[in-house]
Amino acid sequence: MALAVALLPLQLLAQHALNGRVTDAATGKGLPGATVVLVESNTATATGNGGEFSFPSLAAGAYTLRVTYIGYEQGQASINLPQNEPVQVALRPQALQTGEVVVSATRASEKTGTTFTNVTKQEIAERNFGQDLPYLLEQTPSVVVTSDAGAGVGYTGIRIRGSDITRINVTVNGIPVNDSESHGTFFVNMPDLASSIEDVQVQRGVGTSTNGAGAFGASMNIRTIGVDREAYAEAVNSFGSYNTWRHSVSFGSGLLNDKFTIDGRLSKVSSDGYIDRAFSDLKSYYLAAGYHGKTGMLKFVTFSGREKTYQAWDGVPEEKLKTDRTYNGFTYENETDNYQQDHYQLHYSKDLLPRLNLGGAFHFTRGRGYYEQYKNNQKLANYGIAPVVLGDTTISRSDLIRQKWLDNYFYGATYALNYTDVAGKLNATLGGAWNKYDGDHFGEVIWARYASDSELGQRYYFNKALKTDFNIFAKVNYQLTERLGVFGDLQYRTIDYSIDGVDDDNRDVTQEVDFSFLNPKAGVTFQVAEGQTAYASYAVGNREPTRSDFTDKPQNTQAGAANPKAETLYNVEAGYRLRGNAQATRYTLDANLYYMDYDNQLVLTGQLNDVGSPLRTNIKDSYRAGVELAGMVNFNDVLELSSNVTFSRNKIRNYTEHLYVYDADYNVEDIVETNYKETDISFSPAVVSAHKLEVQPVRGFRAAILYKTVGKQYLDNTASDARKIDAYQVADLRLRYTFKPSFMREVELALLVNNLFNKEYVANGYTWSEQYTGDSNRYDYNYYYPQATRNFLLSLGVKF
Repeated sequence: MALAVALLPLQLLAQHALNGRVTDAATGKGLPGATVVLVESNTATATGNGGEFSFPSLAAGAYTLRVTYIGYEQGQASINLPQNEPVQVALRPQALQTGEVVVSATRASEKTGTTFTNVTKQEIAERNFGQDLPYLLEQTPSVVVTSDAGAGVGYTGIRIRGSDITRINVTVNGIPVNDSESHGTFFVNMPDLASSIEDVQVQRGVGTSTNGAGAFGASMNIRTIGVDREAYAEAVNSFGSYNTWRHSVSFGSGLLNDKFTIDGRLSKVSSDGYIDRAFSDLKSYYLAAGYHGKTGMLKFVTFSGREKTYQAWDGVPEEKLKTDRTYNGFTYENETDNYQQDHYQLHYSKDLLPRLNLGGAFHFTRGRGYYEQYKNNQKLANYGIAPVVLGDTTISRSDLIRQKWLDNYFYGATYALNYTDVAGKLNATLGGAWNKYDGDHFGEVIWARYASDSELGQRYYFNKALKTDFNIFAKVNYQLTERLGVFGDLQYRTIDYSIDGVDDDNRDVTQEVDFSFLNPKAGVTFQVAEGQTAYASYAVGNREPTRSDFTDKPQNTQAGAANPKAETLYNVEAGYRLRGNAQATRYTLDANLYYMDYDNQLVLTGQLNDVGSPLRTNIKDSYRAGVELAGMVNFNDVLELSSNVTFSRNKIRNYTEHLYVYDADYNVEDIVETNYKETDISFSPAVVSAHKLEVQPVRGFRAAILYKTVGKQYLDNTASDARKIDAYQVADLRLRYTFKPSFMREVELALLVNNLFNKEYVANGYTWSEQYTGDSNRYDYNYYYPQATRNFLLSLGVKF
């Protein structure tokens, strides 16, 4: 007895493994990808291909496991370590309908043979200090982010594999959110949406068929918060450099009467910005109400964002970069962008048969707003204003203030019919969408120094755009053998786009175009061994030109084709995935090779339109090729190291640059053409990497170093070092401490120090060049967007 008592402390200090398996209660089949949470330490892992999981090196004692899996009821188990046998957690099919088919129809899985990264709710929450969504995805492979104001709040951008946001398909709950005309997604119109996100899947390359614009670099499939069975309330307040504030309040009713849920959020984010006067004032809300029956689900989701930002999109001239890197050329006090966007979604899902499920959604988006500009010495005639005659003096120019408006509606429906056979070998989806865009573009003069006969709100241009987008797709996954699976996906998409009216440079831009695309995709997966999968896929994507490609198309025969063509991408992906556990260690490895071959890719030519905007033209032959490597190793939840790196080659074959030559009166006298047999695609770094080292020395406290590297980028397609963005490396420090007092569920204190080593770097820019008659010199005008030096964000979050 005395010996047992003496050995008791040693037994308590001993480390034990908690092993188990998650299965379907009806069939006994293992459930891969289930989330298993160790409640006491709030650590989580995912089950392997056979449903197995492990938490290595735990002290002896009592533990609680919470297990979740899409389509199944939540499971829970109480464990006492040490244990003799692995714990078995059997999940029953869900007694309530959550409507996951609405989102899963456009998502990739382990069986689709495509390249993707899933970012969980927990990972998003760890990164969320109020910065825009692109910054929360910065650690995913092949991603480069940038901010006009320099600090991640306001207008931000993201590139994946060198492709900007206009080539990245973005959906929220399966609903497209890319602007129908510019193809861009403006996260400034959805501030703090990250606080209402369940997860994000980033598909790189063409990916699987989805709704909205074609993916030419990646897809971002966003799912807002799902069913939470327990009521909750949460408040988060952040403060940081440049007077940055974030206030967010969230709540959820939990499952009421086993059927109803209500979730909501109110947020306000503001910042003065790193760049002079580049302030942001952002407000948003999220509200969802759902009915979840045993075989059906009806859910209404609405979210809205209202933004006012001072314009910083002109950048900093190269000559000021070293001496005044926060320079902003705008000084007029209301040189602001003002926009509100309201989203409404109604989702319905129904189990028609035990293995057949129908999901659908109606959506409506209302957007309206303007940006205001002070313009010097403008020709009154360009604004439909008569000259002012004072005696013998005729005044034909004036300083004025103008507003450029966009007032639009976007509405439509999406659907997906999903079937899974009894054996689980076959999964088939028939889906698609019909969407309509109706947008008015117009400009008004709200003040002029010499107003002449103008009216208040003098309208000087107006054009209307209508766009109808229809697509239908069919996807099939079939497991040929226990290890070998195949995937097929075919989409048909049509676009009808028309513009009627006059643009801001007084040109009639009336035109109508139609496109029809067939986008086939196929893939294969092979389970090499337990936890190891190899895959390969081939996909074709087609994409229509943007609005500016039509409205600003070259008018001069020297400038190339007058009508832009649709772009086509042929995408090959091949990779290997490893998921494993070994004693006190969890680890993952992803290796991927890709080749993206473009036909008629639209690229910058170096030419400008009548108001100085850059023009694009179709390039017959260009490509992106690379290798993406990503890995993670976790030692007993005490230390975790994750890393990813992309090496790529991004080239245009047979490219022609056009350089304007001006006479003394600044009229175009000539265009100099320079031919390149092979050159680099602009804004496409050859190396991009992201690394994280995180430690948890004591329970509840986590410290992480985040390190990002981006290689050299060229501002145009000439691969000239005179027009480039230098390579940069940036480190961030993140500290989080979570504790659970008796009077509330959780309190979290967090600190994010951005740019820890105070580097001066830029992440974006633009350029144009010109020559003059009789002067052989070339004059380059480079503009950059400097990112903030060392800065911090401090956050306090409480959960009830």
